[in-house]
Parts: sequence; structure tokens; C-alpha cells
Amino acid sequence: MDAVRVALLREVLAGTEWLGATRRFAGTLRRSVESYGGGLLLVGTAEYEPWHLAAHLVDEAAWSGTPQLSPTLVRHAARPSDPAHLAVGLGRLSEARRGETLLVVAPSAPGAGLLERVDDARRAGATVLALDTGHRELDAMAHEALVAPDEREVDLDTVQHLVSAAAGENVVPRRRGRGGLRDRLSRLADHLTSPPPARW
Repeated sequence: MDAVRVALLREVLAGTEWLGATRRFAGTLRRSVESYGGGLLLVGTAEYEPWHLAAHLVDEAAWSGTPQLSPTLVRHAARPSDPAHLAVGLGRLSEARRGETLLVVAPSAPGAGLLERVDDARRAGATVLALDTGHRELDAMAHEALVAPDEREVDLDTVQHLVSAAAGENVVPRRRGRGGLRDRLSRLADHLTSPPPARW
């Protein structure tokens, strides 16, 4: 379903700035995790956890052969009793170091506590990327930000789908004689019949 949705979204958005913008941002994300190899941290706001994006990135990491795209989901309300992959709290951002990439997804105001930790991560040398709806302080901290300010055109959920799909592209060599999108849809369709990753 997600592969079909992405294909339809791309068709609807053809001719707009969004296809190019999401591909550029996804390219920055992919280059950052591949070049530095320090791992990808993914965090949302106190009200919004980007677990859906985390799951898509795990899929893209597996399907594209780019394990660096598989994120560590950092949660505001993480508890020690949570499963290991859901028990990483905000303190992890304070431990971020050079070579790591931090992707912040903020549909609403990030809050002072999160901004402080993002700033700490950046000062420690982490690459900071932001997907948001136009938060000036967060965007100023980010090395690159992609803003979806007007939901009448494209909302942040749509942007996340496009970014995650594009992040896994151009990694696996294309088969000769097949179109890029058709080849990708064929590969994704094969995986749609497989069960989702047990981790999520």
C-alpha cells in the first residue's frame, strides 16, 4: 500500500517543487549517514513520535542495502521497561557525537527542552536535519531543513513518505532495460507481501 501511495503522490505532485525538495533532502540524509557512519537518531516532539517514519526507514535500509538508514528512535516518554528499541530517551541526544546524524520531525513547536538537546548535539558535532512546519529556532539549528508550511498543498506526513522512499533510491543498481520507478515498484511490491519488521 505504501509503495502505491508514494507512486500516486509523486504523480499528483509532478511539476511542483516537492518532488525535487524531498529528493534533495533525502539525498542529504543518505549522504550524511553513509559518509560519517555514526548512526541515525530520529526524534519527534513530546506530542508526536515519528514511529511510522522509523518503520519506513528500517524498511528502506533493508531493501536498499543501506543499513545506516535504520534509525534509533529517541522517545520523550521512554521507560526502562520498554522493549530495547523503544527505550531510548532524550538523554541519548546529549550523548550525540561527531559522525552521528540527528533527524528531528516537528509538526508542532519543538519545546525548549528538545531545542536545548538538539543544540547540544549540534555543538558536539552531529549533523542536524529537520522536517517541520516552519519552526524558526529549529530550522536555524539544522544543517538542512525541509519545511511543509501549508497543509493545503502537502502535509508533513506526505513529506515523510516521500523522504523515506527517496532515501533508499539510487542505492541498488538498476536492472538494464527497466525504468527506475517501475523497477522500484516491482521490488517494493515483492516486499509488501512480506510481514512487517518484527521490531516495529
